[in-house]
Amino acid sequence: MNAPAGEPTRRGAGLAGRLLVAQTLVLLTGGLTAWLIAANVGPSLFHNHLARANVGATSAQIVHTEEAYQSANAISLSVALLAALAVAMAVNVYIARRIGRSIATIADAASEVAGGHYDIRVSPPGLGAEFDALASGFNQMAGRLGSVERTRRRLLADLGHEMRTPVATLEAYLEALEDGVATLDAGTAELLRSQTRRLARLSEDIGTVSRTEEGQVRLDLRLVRPASLITSAVDSVAEEYETTGVRLVTDIAAGLPELSLDPERIGQVLGNLLDNALRHTPAGGTVTISATTSRRTSGVVLSVADTGEGIPTEHLAHVFERFYRVDAARDREHGGSGIGLAIAKALVEAHGGQLTATSPGTGQGSTFRIILPRG
Repeated sequence: MNAPAGEPTRRGAGLAGRLLVAQTLVLLTGGLTAWLIAANVGPSLFHNHLARANVGATSAQIVHTEEAYQSANAISLSVALLAALAVAMAVNVYIARRIGRSIATIADAASEVAGGHYDIRVSPPGLGAEFDALASGFNQMAGRLGSVERTRRRLLADLGHEMRTPVATLEAYLEALEDGVATLDAGTAELLRSQTRRLARLSEDIGTVSRTEEGQVRLDLRLVRPASLITSAVDSVAEEYETTGVRLVTDIAAGLPELSLDPERIGQVLGNLLDNALRHTPAGGTVTISATTSRRTSGVVLSVADTGEGIPTEHLAHVFERFYRVDAARDREHGGSGIGLAIAKALVEAHGGQLTATSPGTGQGSTFRIILPRG
């Protein structure tokens, strides 16, 4: 039966109480067993030994000797058992209370986390490696949940912001067309198409990064030469680079091994990195795409380095997060969805590789490295 509303839920005995009761029963059982054995087995054994040793001239002396044994045995056993029971009970009470407090602390902290307070942390209780591991695991869980919640809130806020501009533009032009203020000429049609393409690209990008991070993207793996990947990527952006006045340089080392990968997906990664470099490199700057053998593994390192704006140190750890922007205004102005780097990282990791970003600082350019294992 459920408790009435407003009435506190009744709880049974806590873990500490149950543990104390269980340990007390074990101690009492052990003490009672020792007492019964000593009272029933001890006298008969003592009598047999007296008989074998011919101790006592008369039966009265034998009885007196046995009574003395029983009295001494009862007194010493009682004192020993009571002392052991007292010490054991004290230790049990101490341990049970400490365990109870530790469990209660974690339970209260879990309730706080369930209520959305992810900054709560618990201290190691010092009751052994298992309890310390429990506290550490709880703290890691709370921290992870807090990070996920912050990302979720930022994602929803940024997603709303990304959609607001094209939706508002579409709505304004549709109202203007309905009111006869604007006409559906070629320029208006192209503007409407560009806004719908922006929404479609945003939707596609979100779907891509979600499927990739969940391991639902199918990879068409085959042996590919790194040089062909770079050549295809460069050819796809060469015209745009030339138009913006940014120099694009390739540097491909000789003798690179073939890689087992999906050329379309890795081409998408290189395209995202080249687009990102172009957005952040002013006219007259240089972007270099290179391929070398990995010194740590037998794989290949693909790099995209630019001489552009650079990335401040405090932003480096976040550049691959969804919708994260170092310069939000500039990215929106150039139509980026804000998740191109997140897609790139997810696709590289789906190939068993690694994508990293480095930068000396603001105004000193940045370098993105793709480390791919050998096929």
